[in-house]
Amino acid sequence: MHAEAVAFFRDLQDRICANLERADGGATFREDTWQRPGGGGGRSRVIENGAVFEKGGVNFSEVYGEFAPEFAKQMPGDGLRFTAAGVSLVLHPRSPLVPTVHANFRFLTHGSKAWFGGGGDLTPYYPFKEDVVHFHKAWKAVCDVHAPVADYAKMKKDCDDYFHLKHRNEARGVGGIFFDYMDATPKAFAFVKAASDTFLGAYVPIVERRKGVTYTPEQRAFQEYRRGRYVEFNLVYDRGTIFGLKTDGRTESILMSLPPVVRYVYDYKPAPGTPEAELTDYWLKPKDWANM
Repeated sequence: MHAEAVAFFRDLQDRICANLERADGGATFREDTWQRPGGGGGRSRVIENGAVFEKGGVNFSEVYGEFAPEFAKQMPGDGLRFTAAGVSLVLHPRSPLVPTVHANFRFLTHGSKAWFGGGGDLTPYYPFKEDVVHFHKAWKAVCDVHAPVADYAKMKKDCDDYFHLKHRNEARGVGGIFFDYMDATPKAFAFVKAASDTFLGAYVPIVERRKGVTYTPEQRAFQEYRRGRYVEFNLVYDRGTIFGLKTDGRTESILMSLPPVVRYVYDYKPAPGTPEAELTDYWLKPKDWANM
């Protein structure tokens, strides 16, 4: 299954990058290939200063070797030997009206244990209901087709729980789906393939709807402020970041998920009743978006 997963993820990276370049219309991905000390490597593809995407990355990696003993104890499985392959992406649009998005799909082995993980989640700054509903409906549809292996209600809740900044008691975004430690069966792999293929249909229509809408300097400043939450989550909690750093992955590829411009304002509080206040007061509270 490892070889089949590697082939699928390589092709997935190609297809996603080609479609995102078409959606951007002004920039292409730069590719860096890299080798990991200890085994494996990857292809990092980054898009910058495009017509839509200020910065984004779609990375493929296949790495293998041995976990450090203390890290091995934290992972399912036994022994020290591991393999890991997958695609991980983050896109930071320039417009505050186009949401940031993250997705990843991966296959890992550790001794006698093999599993899949992944998902996709949306981080808007000025949300539109039709966009949020569309994103969730896309993930619910693919989960429903692959039930009971995929349980949308559980994966949505797990996403809401995972992408939560505990130190602020605040969601990072409006969620999506998240799953991990899914036993590597043929039915699970079929779901992962279908879910991976769902990403473009879940996100690109939102980009097309919003990319030409005019925004203000004040909205841009708020986007930069909210991007700080993205930085905090990825550096403190994100499993992919931790896994990559603990296994001597390529630092530039791991940290490509961080936004290019971030604004930290001391003790910022939006005025009550404004769209900026509504983001945390309404949109970042978990809701049954797919059934709205």
